[in-house]
Amino acid sequence: MRDAMIRNGFDVYAIREQFPVLDREVKGRRLVYLDNAATSQKPQSVIDALINYYSGYNANIHRGIHTLAEEATADFEKARDAVQLFVNAQTREQIIFTRGTTESINLVAYSWGRQKINAGDEIIISGMEHHSNIVPWQILCEEKKAKLKVVPVSNEGELLMDELEKLLTSRTKLVSIAHVSNALGTVNPVKQIIDKAHQAGAVVLVDGAQSTVHLDIDVQEMGCDFFAFSAHKLYGPTGVGILYGKKHLLESMPVFQGGGEMIKEVTFEKTTYNDLPYKFEAGTPNIADTIALRAAIDFMNKVGKEKAREHEHELLYYATEQLQRVPGLKIIGRAKEKTSLISFVVDNTHPQDIGILLDNQGIAVRTGHHCAQPLMRRFGIPGTVRASFAVYNTKEEIDELLAGLQKAVKMLV
Repeated sequence: MRDAMIRNGFDVYAIREQFPVLDREVKGRRLVYLDNAATSQKPQSVIDALINYYSGYNANIHRGIHTLAEEATADFEKARDAVQLFVNAQTREQIIFTRGTTESINLVAYSWGRQKINAGDEIIISGMEHHSNIVPWQILCEEKKAKLKVVPVSNEGELLMDELEKLLTSRTKLVSIAHVSNALGTVNPVKQIIDKAHQAGAVVLVDGAQSTVHLDIDVQEMGCDFFAFSAHKLYGPTGVGILYGKKHLLESMPVFQGGGEMIKEVTFEKTTYNDLPYKFEAGTPNIADTIALRAAIDFMNKVGKEKAREHEHELLYYATEQLQRVPGLKIIGRAKEKTSLISFVVDNTHPQDIGILLDNQGIAVRTGHHCAQPLMRRFGIPGTVRASFAVYNTKEEIDELLAGLQKAVKMLV
């Protein structure tokens, strides 16, 4: 099996050697990390980027003229350039750094939404959204007396696109949609959704938290108005997010927070605000982690998304086939287009119990509602066990998951 995972210039075992945490033991067993949809592990190059910044040129950025400040500023802005190329934004000014996907969505809800949404307007989301793409819009709709509408989900875990067309009206001002479901792995047809929404005159935000690590992202080709994602899902550090927006929208939006850096001039009578992207980046940013994000992008570019995607799809196919050998196991979400994620339940067992027993065998999975409680209610379940695969996972680890599940089920049923 080892030879089968080494081909076409892709060597998963060489990749694994770049991730120090994969060598550790948990409960006396070598770690099998299958919780990548929650956060990915970090290659040594990303860890080194953090260490190099703090040990070599730690300084605040944009404001200093001394050498360390200039070096830190240069590397911070190189990260912005790397993100621009990574998502194919037209200009670097369209890349706003935030603390994560959640803050990026909230920025749009607060700045664009409070300016553009009025009483009687409509916002459309889907039935498979993460809470971060539900709650901000609920708050906005309550405040503005607008209406939140939801695209339903099929039994297979796919959006009912005919229902989207029925929901779109002249009052629809925003469609905010997950590119990939964090709970099911479903890849949504965002280009089709964007086109239909634009025909209705609506703006579209795409939540790319789960898609950016797996799929090729081209925001210009996609045509979205906003695109949000996080560094920690794509082998980068926590605490860094990105918001891409069309320039005319970002320029028209009021500031999100007030403070240093986002200003041009302050008097007690009036403040004038900075140009893009800085007007949305108040205060000292997360410098070290943003610099390390560039190392994560470099890592992904070196591996190659296409090769990584082929590997991950092979893992998904293999895992789907193998897990059906577990008595009473039912996969939740069988969309035709999926990323490398399997969500499942087992008859007469609670997902948390399975998760604990797997952890006792050194296997890390996610259990619960995955911050998607409405979706769980749609399927009539309290939650699922979720195994999500990354570029460094192997078929041997899936075999260990299968053996662990079979052992857990025998103990629980």
